[in-house]
Parts: sequence; structure tokens; C-alpha cells
Amino acid sequence: MTKFVYLFHEGNSNMRELLGGKGANLAEMTNIGLPVPFGFTISTQACNAYYEAGKEISPEVKEQIEDALYELERKTGKILGDQNQPLLVSVRSGSVFSMPGMMDTVLNLGMNDQTVEAIAHLTGNARFAYDSYRRFIQMFSDVVLQIDVYHFERLLEETREQKGYTADPELTAEDWKEVIIKYKEIVKEHTKQDFPQDPKEQLFLAINAVFDSWNNQRAIIYRRLNKIPDHLGTAVNIQSMVFGNMGNDSGTGVAFTRNPSTGEKILYGEYLINAQGEDVVAGIRTPQPIQVLSKDMPKVYDQFLQISQLLEQHYQDMQDIEFTVERGKLFILQTRNGKRTAQAAIRIAVDMVNEGIIDQQTALLRVDPDQLNQLLHRRIDDSYERQQLAKGLPASPGAATGQVVFDADEAEQLGNEGKKVILVRPETTPDDIHGIIASQAIVTSRGGMTSHAAVVARGMGKACICGCEALKIDLDAKQFSVGNTIVHYGDVITIDGSTGEVMLGEIPMIDPQLSEEFQQLLSWADETRQIGVRANADNPADAKKSLEFGADGIGLCRTEHMFMDIKRIPIVQEMILAETSEERKQALDQLLPMQQGDFEGIFLEMKGHPVTIRLLDPPMHEFLPDKEDLIVDVTKLQLTEPNSAELKRKEKLLKKVQQLAEFNPMLGHRGCRLGMIYPEIYEMQVRAIFNAVAKLTEQGMTVTPEIMIPLVGHVNELKRMRELVINIANQVMGEQSMHFDYTVGTMIEIPRAALTADEIAEQADFFSFGTNDLTQTTFGYSRDDAEGKFLQAYIEQKVLPENPFAVLDQQGVGKLIQTGVSLGRQTKPSLKTGICGEHGGEKKSIEFCYQAGLNYVSCSPYRVPLARLAAAQATIKHGIVKEQMTVASK
Repeated sequence: MTKFVYLFHEGNSNMRELLGGKGANLAEMTNIGLPVPFGFTISTQACNAYYEAGKEISPEVKEQIEDALYELERKTGKILGDQNQPLLVSVRSGSVFSMPGMMDTVLNLGMNDQTVEAIAHLTGNARFAYDSYRRFIQMFSDVVLQIDVYHFERLLEETREQKGYTADPELTAEDWKEVIIKYKEIVKEHTKQDFPQDPKEQLFLAINAVFDSWNNQRAIIYRRLNKIPDHLGTAVNIQSMVFGNMGNDSGTGVAFTRNPSTGEKILYGEYLINAQGEDVVAGIRTPQPIQVLSKDMPKVYDQFLQISQLLEQHYQDMQDIEFTVERGKLFILQTRNGKRTAQAAIRIAVDMVNEGIIDQQTALLRVDPDQLNQLLHRRIDDSYERQQLAKGLPASPGAATGQVVFDADEAEQLGNEGKKVILVRPETTPDDIHGIIASQAIVTSRGGMTSHAAVVARGMGKACICGCEALKIDLDAKQFSVGNTIVHYGDVITIDGSTGEVMLGEIPMIDPQLSEEFQQLLSWADETRQIGVRANADNPADAKKSLEFGADGIGLCRTEHMFMDIKRIPIVQEMILAETSEERKQALDQLLPMQQGDFEGIFLEMKGHPVTIRLLDPPMHEFLPDKEDLIVDVTKLQLTEPNSAELKRKEKLLKKVQQLAEFNPMLGHRGCRLGMIYPEIYEMQVRAIFNAVAKLTEQGMTVTPEIMIPLVGHVNELKRMRELVINIANQVMGEQSMHFDYTVGTMIEIPRAALTADEIAEQADFFSFGTNDLTQTTFGYSRDDAEGKFLQAYIEQKVLPENPFAVLDQQGVGKLIQTGVSLGRQTKPSLKTGICGEHGGEKKSIEFCYQAGLNYVSCSPYRVPLARLAAAQATIKHGIVKEQMTVASK
């Protein structure tokens, strides 16, 4: 018989796939002797069985749950539903990977009209008992009965106002009894049934609800965002309740063993006296810093400090710990590896190496490459005089500017329109996840450093301010006020998540400065990785930034970007409009020194590192005005200035645009096909490159240009273009009486090129796989059309696992790359290969490139640090030293 239910002591930390992260950690903590309340875990297998059975718990699973419940009752000496010694339990979700706030929890389960009286008698605290009961009704109704929590919150707020209270702890036992009666009326109104009184019924309804929450909208969005597989399912943890709301010798809190924002080695967290755990994370009350606990309950604080250090040493990582103090006794409810910012992840990884807790390879694997993007963007310019409007808790670092919105749906809508927004709310809930994703930053007026908004924002690398109580938010009027200042929907604010400051308007930002720990981690990555990392850079500024971020060279310099300059476009258009080769040459002669200057600047910045230069790739019409706009202009001029020179010029331009128009420009007259028909264009570009090489060589510099011919589909195209390059090189070397080295290769972006790579390699010194176009030509997708019309639906419907333009399609495009590398090296064993599409900066794609035997990846300058780390991780994971990968090949 399959075992679906495990008592805590029957599990361990290696059973995450079965028990979920929370269940595995509860088991591990129980087994190392920590004060964990008794309980049991219903496995992820039971969740999957629930869905396979049409969302129904099987008799087999039900029997195992009842057996475990009996054992829990035996251990605690309490019985679920008993009128003398009632057992109360929490029912919590626990997925394999941490999904904070995404699924549902029910606390105080087992309370009913009889057990509430027993608890009041046993504790001598009727107020506590009835407060716990109303919490249970509210939470159970929300999670299980699907009644909007708004109805309960509104009633509670009205009750406080009527009685002149400002906070929940002021309500007496009699007050809570009145609230409970009204809560039950809300339940009856919405469900047409009484609130369930049978604790066993409550338990199984709650288990069903937690299983159901695996597929609620916010959980699905979170899994998609964090690439968590849908098939894993969630475990359910049933745990005997301990209470932090039994008086001033009780409390609850959440703490990290290190600062999750900065990585500093200091206990970081907060707690509330006389409260339950949900109060801290829900943001309903603003909690106290954890250090205050050392004054309120010094013995408890010292014990918690020791346990925190023990857990960090045991798990060899920063821990996120939930705890409750019940009448002076400490209980640990949960530990898990804590979510952290990129800054903190790097510092913690490096510090733990220096402290001897982990080794360098573990440190490299500990940091998610995607997180590094958080560190490579701008922050507020310190020289700017800030005019602070309000200040809250600095919950997640970074700065952001955007329009104020007050609703998650609005944030998503405006974000999808390309607008930058900042979501401002009293507090966020898991249902706001889609709005948080779409926002630049989040600001809440309530909640602390471990509230939902803070945890989710830190995980996403978004700036966040919590507990900004100076903000008086009016959701109905779509505005907030601070004193006499009113900020309306759509107004622009700037926030600094590192200081907690909110400021009006847009404030200047400056480029980031990378920490010593960041540089240390990347130096370890460089020592480890066995695949080169280059950058895509089209101008000297990008080249300089590439070297600053540690690139080994330039893997793609797109020369067409040099033609787009506003001063050059008229000359480029002259070249295109030329009727004869002589006219075209006159325009090209004007472009030659400009292109030469571009290459000189790039070579100077790269200081001898290799530079791969792609000759002109896009079709000619991309340099001309839009046809529809020209038709309008010509029509207007025919009516107003029928004999003007401007009309003749525009008519000539329109005629050329119509001649050059293509049904499918991506597959049309572009790439090497331009060079074949208009060789003078490529001759000008190649001469500009070699003139720059000659000039800098004469000055004593080492320059290593790699000339790349784009869009080759047949070896004869490359053969002709290679001859063109060699002829120009020989001419320049003859004119300058010198010799310099260069290589000629091609960009593989047509399936036929990959399939005939053995032939093409005869004419190529290197291959660079242009995976953007190779993906388009392999799938038969036009990227712009696909992403705008059907690709997202394909991903949501799981026709495709991921967007193939963001993550390399290993089964299709990847096979073409592997084929191209294999066939190419059959002809030339030392053939250098790399990729230069956007996939060169994506961690899974980099791992694939390492395994496929490529020599390097190339990506945008700001993704170079990510690629360096991902390349090191690929080397550690697969650990194969490839003979064809040498340092020189970088």
C-alpha cells in the first residue's frame, strides 16, 4: 500500500519532492531535537492522486489521515472536537519549492461553539478563546467557503468604530462574541448553510481547499514566473496549534538568520506581542524589530538566537524562520532557505565561503544568474537633493520611478501597455501577484519587512517600501495624502527601497557600483568556467561597458546600427537611390571614413580582445521612410507644391521604396544576398575595418578582427564573400606595407547552413549561431507576429514549454546547433563556434551551449556577469573539460 501520510519524525530534509519544502524541514527540525509542535504531512503524491480522482480524497488516503490524527491526539493528550481537552490544528500548504503566500492556510481548525468554551476555561482567558474562534471563522470562510474576506473585514472595522477602538486587541470577549454571531450570519447569507461545527468535516474541507489552492490563479502565475513545474503538487501540513495571542508573555514572529536585503550577518526580522502568525505576514499590524524581543523576553531571545545559528549551520544557508512564543515557551513552526535580493545572495555566498561553511563551487551554485540583473541597473543619484514626501520601512532595495496606481489589475493593464507604474496599496495580498509583476515597485502603508509585499518584491528584485503609515490611502478616490499633499492616480513618484523614502516626481538615477563580493564571486566564476563569454556591442560606449563587465571580447558587432545615425541616414539613402554603381560608390566613399572611425573606437576600447564584426544584414528598405507616410507626403505636395524639387525627391524615394518592398523581408534580399548583388557595399565595410586595423597596428596595438558574413545558406555564397574579404585585406596590406591577422567566418541562422556545415566549414574560420533568426527559420515563426498574436497562448496552453525566443529550443534549434558544430568540426577539428542571439544571456541556453561544445556565448553587455556565472555553473554541474575549449578560443 502506498504511504501518503507521514508523521514529522518519519521524514527528513531529503524528502522534499514527497513532503514539500515545509514538511521536509519540519521533519528535519523534529529529528534534530528542536521545539516543533507535533504534526504530520500529507504528501504531494496525495495531491496528485486527489486531482487524478476528480478532486476527491480517496478512502485509502482518508484512512491514513485519520490514523495520523489519532497518533497526533495521543502525543498531545488532546482530541479534535473534545469538549474538555480540545486539539486545534493548523492546515498549511507546502510545495516542493517555496511559494510564499501563493497557496492557502487555515489556523485554529477544530474550533466550534463547544470547544471555544473549553479553551476559554482551560486558559482562563475568554477574550483569547473568542478572538481565536472569530479568526478561524474568517480564515475558514475565506479559504474553504470562498467568501470574500472583505465582508468580514468591513464588519470588524464597523465594530471597532462603533465601540471607539483603534486596534483589535482592545475588543473584549463579549465584543468578540457579538462579532462571531455576525460572522456566522455572513456565512449563512453566502452559502445558505450554517458554519460547519464538526471538526472532522472542517479538517477534510480544509485539506481539499489547500489541494485546490495549488491551481488557484496566483499560484499558477507564480509558478509560471519562477518556472516551477505544474505537476509537482503541494503537500499539506497538519500541525498542533500553539498560540502567540495568549497575553503579553506570548507572541509570534518571522526572522532571517541574515539580512535578506543586504546579506549582513545579523539576525533580521520582526515580531508581535499577543498575536498570531498571520498578523505579521498579513501586514494588518506593524510589528517590532526582532531585537526588541531581547528586552521583552530575554531568555526566549537568547534561545531563539542559538536555534537560528544551529539551523543555519545545519542547512548551510540563510534561514527564514517562523516562531511562536506561548506563555514564555518558544516553538519553531517552520524554517526554509530564505528569499533574498541579489545583493544579499552574493554577499551571503561569499561570506559563507570565508566563514568555512561552504566551498567556492557551492557559492557559485547558490546565486541565481537571473538575479544579477538587479545589481546592474540604476539607483538614485546621491548628489540630487531629495525632497522626502514620506518614509516607510526599506523592505527591498533599489529605486524606481513610475505612475501611481492603486489596483493590481490597473497595474497589469498599464504595464502591458509599456507604462512604468508603482503599485500603492494599504497592503498587498497573494491575489495582487499579477500587479506586482507588472509594477516597477510596490509601496504599502501597513505591514513590515516580512509582509507579503516585502517577501515577493525581494524575490523578484523589485524595490519595495512597507509600513509607510504617513500615506493615507483612499482606494475609492484613487489617491493618497501625506499631510496637505495629495497624490492622484497617474501622478509620478520616485521611491528608494534602500532607504524607505517616497518622493514626488522623477529623480535622476546613476549607474550601479558593483560590490567587492560581487567581483569576488565573478572572479571565482572565471576561474571555473570553461566556455568564453563575449558581448554584443555596436559602438565604443557598449564596447567599454562590455569590458567593465568582464567580457572576453565582442561576439557580435552589428554594422547596420552604425548606418542608423541621423547624420548618416541621408547618405545611406543616397546609396540606396543610386541608379549606377558609380553613384553608389560616391555615397559609399562618404560612409567609409565614418565606418572606419566606428571600428577604430571599438578596437581601442577592446584593448586587443577579439571583435566579431557582422557585415550589413537588414534589407535596404529598413533605411528608407515608411511607404504609407511617403504616399501621404507625395499626395500633399502634389496638391500644394506640384512643381517643387521636394516633390520630385519624394516621388523618387517612393518609387524606390515600392521597388524594394518585399512580401517577407526576413527571408528576402538581406544578409550575404546584399553582398552578392551589391558587392561594393561589403567592400566599403571591409575596407573600413582593415583601414582601422592598419592604423592601430601602426600605433603598436594588437587588433584581432573576425569578419562575419550573415545569412549564408550555401557554401558558394560564403566562398564568394570570403574572396571579397581576402582581396580587400590584401589591397590594404599592400597599400600600408604591413601584415595583420584576421579571420573570416559566418553566422549560422538558416537550417540549411547547419545541415551542410561540413561544406560551409571549408570556407569558414568560425561559426557564430544567430539563434534569434535560427529560431524564426526553424519554427517558421515571424517573431513579431508570433509574440503579438499566438505565442503567449501557446505557452499558457502548454503547447510550448517556454518562449523559444527567450529560452533556446533545445529539441529543435538545439539539434541544428549540435549538428552544425559536429559537421563543422568533422571538416575543421579546431573550428571555433559560439552563439550571438539573445539566448547567449539566458542560463539554460548557456548550459546547453556548454554541453554542445561551443567555445563561447555572446550577449548584451549588461548580461555578461549573468553569463559568466551561468557558464561557471554549467561547468560545475557537468564537469566535462572539452579539449576544443582553450583559453585562446575566448
